[in-house]
Amino acid sequence: MKSPPQKIFPIRRDYNSWVANETLEDYALRYTPLGARRWSEWRVANTALGGMSFLALEAIGAAIALNYGFANALWAILVMGLVTFLTGLPIAVYAARYGLDMDLLTRGAGFGYLGSTVTSLIYASFTFIFFALEAAIMALALQLALGWPLVWCYVLSSLVVIPLVLHGITLISRLQAWTQPLWVALLLWPFVWFAVHEPGLYRSFTGLSGLASGSSSFEPLMFGAAAAVTFSLVVQIGEQVDYLRFMPEPQPGRRLRWWLAVLSAGPGWIVPGMLKMLGGAFLAFAALQYGLSPAQAADPTRMYLVGYEVALGPGELALWLAVVFVVLSQVKINVTNAYAGSLAWSNFFARLTRSHPGRVVWLVFNVIIATLLMTLGVFEALEKVLGLYANVAIAWVGALVADLVINKPLGLSPRGVEFRRAYLYDLNPVGLGAMGLAVVVSVVAYAGLLGPYAAAFSPFIALVTALLTAPALAWATRGRYYLARHDASPWKPHETVRCTVCDNLFESADMARCPAYDAPICSLCCSLESRCLDRCKTQSRAVDQVRQLLAHTLPAHLNNRFNFRVAQYGLVLLALLALIAFPLGVVYLQESMHGPATGLQAPFIKAFSLLAVFAAVCAWWVVLANESNRMAREESERQTRLLQQEIDAHQRTDEALQTAKDVAERASQAKTRYVAGMTHELRTPLNSILGYAQILLRNAELRGPVREAVTTIQHSGQHMHALIDGLLDLARIEAGRLRLDPAPLPFGDFLSELVRMVQPQAEAKGLSFRLETQGRVPAWVQADAKRLRQVFINLLANAVRFTDRGGIVFRVDCRHEVVRFEVEDSGIGIAPQDQERIFQPFERGSAGRRASETGTGLGLTITHLLVELMGGELTVRSQLGQGSTFSVRMYLREVDAPAGRTTRHLRPVVGYVAPRRTLLVVDDQPIQRQLLASLLLPLGFLVREAASGREALEVLARERVDAVLLDINMDDLNGWQTAQLIRSGPAAPRVPIIFVSADPFENRQDMLDAVGAQGFVSKPVVESELLERLEHTLELEWVHESHPEPLVRAAAPDGRAQAQATGAAALDLPDELRQRLITLARQGNASGLRALLREWEAEEPALTDVIRSLLAHVDRFDFTALVEQLKVRFDDDDEPAS
Repeated sequence: MKSPPQKIFPIRRDYNSWVANETLEDYALRYTPLGARRWSEWRVANTALGGMSFLALEAIGAAIALNYGFANALWAILVMGLVTFLTGLPIAVYAARYGLDMDLLTRGAGFGYLGSTVTSLIYASFTFIFFALEAAIMALALQLALGWPLVWCYVLSSLVVIPLVLHGITLISRLQAWTQPLWVALLLWPFVWFAVHEPGLYRSFTGLSGLASGSSSFEPLMFGAAAAVTFSLVVQIGEQVDYLRFMPEPQPGRRLRWWLAVLSAGPGWIVPGMLKMLGGAFLAFAALQYGLSPAQAADPTRMYLVGYEVALGPGELALWLAVVFVVLSQVKINVTNAYAGSLAWSNFFARLTRSHPGRVVWLVFNVIIATLLMTLGVFEALEKVLGLYANVAIAWVGALVADLVINKPLGLSPRGVEFRRAYLYDLNPVGLGAMGLAVVVSVVAYAGLLGPYAAAFSPFIALVTALLTAPALAWATRGRYYLARHDASPWKPHETVRCTVCDNLFESADMARCPAYDAPICSLCCSLESRCLDRCKTQSRAVDQVRQLLAHTLPAHLNNRFNFRVAQYGLVLLALLALIAFPLGVVYLQESMHGPATGLQAPFIKAFSLLAVFAAVCAWWVVLANESNRMAREESERQTRLLQQEIDAHQRTDEALQTAKDVAERASQAKTRYVAGMTHELRTPLNSILGYAQILLRNAELRGPVREAVTTIQHSGQHMHALIDGLLDLARIEAGRLRLDPAPLPFGDFLSELVRMVQPQAEAKGLSFRLETQGRVPAWVQADAKRLRQVFINLLANAVRFTDRGGIVFRVDCRHEVVRFEVEDSGIGIAPQDQERIFQPFERGSAGRRASETGTGLGLTITHLLVELMGGELTVRSQLGQGSTFSVRMYLREVDAPAGRTTRHLRPVVGYVAPRRTLLVVDDQPIQRQLLASLLLPLGFLVREAASGREALEVLARERVDAVLLDINMDDLNGWQTAQLIRSGPAAPRVPIIFVSADPFENRQDMLDAVGAQGFVSKPVVESELLERLEHTLELEWVHESHPEPLVRAAAPDGRAQAQATGAAALDLPDELRQRLITLARQGNASGLRALLREWEAEEPALTDVIRSLLAHVDRFDFTALVEQLKVRFDDDDEPAS
């Protein structure tokens, strides 16, 4: 079963991103991408050759010359140089070509991912040993010049290197380039002086006899002993490779330069290295001639001081020149040692611990180890250790070279070098087996068990053994253990890919497809991943490989009884004992050189025994901790799989629910489209009915039953209009098209308006009605007044409708901008089974159906949806026969009063302030054009008509209009297309456009903005809405009845309009009539108002104009404006009396 992808935790992503920062990392643990190889061939070569400054070369040359004589030393240096050059050449070429350091090269060249940790440890040991030797030489020079305690000089010589290596090759390359000229001049000065002034000294040097050999002639045993010491320098190619990996790709026309740089900076380092070793031997010989002892003559500081003193004479100048040269030389080499050591330790610990705190940490770690070795003063013992170290180092290099120059050309191993963990076996028996066998054979020979000649030539034995064994093992295993997976890269060469863990970009050669994350992962994050259990490859882990080996070598009954925990404990204990034995052995060897060793053995054995007991306990603790971590990891994996299965099940459920939701949404959209189309078809004729009813009612000559019939038509049409609006509101809310329009609302006036509208209806039925407020009622709140009014008018109207006795309480509780509204009645109540159903469309309670009251069943549905849309909550509590309480809980934010508060004018519009405006009405139905013209012409507008979009464009091309009233659903060009052509055409690109349509779903602000439209008016056209839109669009100032200013309106042949304007101003009505009118208006009794006003018109002809102005409000069913006009006049009449 395929394992589920893993969860990537953000803290891990941040950690890996920090480690992947190449400002300080300098591509530790990873290959060097082409983008980072930005230096020239010369700069890379110069940086690599800067490491040739180390004075250990002079010290080694002097030591072997003084001990074994000139001839043996010369041949040892030449042979070692040849072997170093030949073994370093393929390593340097592969490193420069593929951008790999020594560890990455070793991984893919026969050692495996974890097998190369052994070579990383060998390489790291080389760096801190030589760092200690070089820093000690520098410390001795500082002590000679400054007289400081030697320990201080040790610490200073170590710490000065750290800041120079923090930023990797960037700063190191600058340091090497700046110091190279001065260093070369100081290096050559003594040799040039001796060549000019004492050339005979060079001839005498060739006759130098060794202290150990007793002669200057060649002796095989002495030659072998001398060569054994020099072979420890073979690993120096690793430090050269750390710089060569930044070599740019060879380009056409620059290949010769590239090869010269690789040869000189790679294996070519040994050429100046051999010259320096010979130079050190010569300066030691010269120092002997000037009276120094052999021990002093082998010290690099002393030998160069002699050279400068002979050239310049004894004094401070010669001393300081020697000190400057020594410090410069040692800083140049120790930045390389420290840099290489930080890379080696990073590779070593990253693979063992699956964590990487950063290269800088291991830089400091490497320097601390070297400082500790210096302070212990174990240099003589280290020189002895180097002989043993040379056997191990040459075995490693021999196995590596054998794979590069024999196995790959013969096809015994892949031609390329694979370094990524995702593609490698943990252990490759080719390199490990060849190196292991070569080390065993050479160490046995070095110990003298095979005779003196074998002991002297043990490094050669190690090299030959490794070169022969590696191809044999590769042939025997058929190259099986080089690659654990063979899938091709899904990316193109040099393509940039983002790592899913650290979120950084890397070249495709540094990436792999990780099945644990089911995404690309970089080689660094792959190296640090501890939870994947190498699921990207099979039978490639070290444990699996050991099990396979045991299954092939041990009998079945022994293999089944093999305890891996005991084996693991033995390996850990062995490693800890080796770590303890190494420093104790070095110290013991150092102390035994200065006195008899008999008295030292017992204390060292006791110390080792005590530490061994401690190591045994620690080893068992490590094994148990590892076992516990493994079990916890397996349990975590099991829980992860179970959780993933549950997640998959939830995903399948979610997909099924999403499918059902999509089907429901499509059905809802189809329903919405149907409702929109149906209401559009209903609105079109209804627009004509209501429009012409409004026009007829504006005719003052229409009286009696005919006027009442027209009024009934208008009232019925408005009722039908309300039903259609209810359906549209429901469809808009369900489709998510209804948008709130919050604005500052005077909350107290809003509540008073609700009371004025509902209280007369309640009182007309003999019901009590009262408003109760609790808490501090805010003066202004932010709300959509239209929708909020719609909610409470419906709730209060329902309370009045379904209550026959008792009363209604409208309760408002304000608490910290959270307002709770309650509408409590003593009506028929709602049965428990109906209390959820009444909020569904077209549903009514059983008690309501039995009652005589009628309804559509949409009111509570729309109310409930509107409350939710405004972020509120609507609930109901009810008992059948005792009444109901509807509660609305809503957040209403208190706001400051707006700067300018506008009030609706209470008198009808009769015109507008000049100048006169021209409107273009565009509609493909003549009756709709005539309707709009009939509404607009009496107000003084000039109206032009167009039956299509193209005709409208023609009208705009020949005459100027002030605004366009544009229908949307037209043949040929629809309204949107016409608007776009108007905006893009030259005739009137800035003319205001107001859409007039029976399809309210087209009223979307984004669509209006796209064509630059100024507004939208729905059909059936309500005169007040159309006039309000025209007022805002054309910045009109309306003229109302009795307005004193000059106005623009249609001509009235009999002057009746002027009479109406002047007569309405008086509005002198008897108080009794005024009170009766206010009561009927609050009840919404249009028929009663008309009958009462006609009765008074017949009795009091002088009030005809006043009554007609009031009838205009009744005909529009604008009872609020009627009450306000009557009250305003009532207040004006009462004002003098007050």
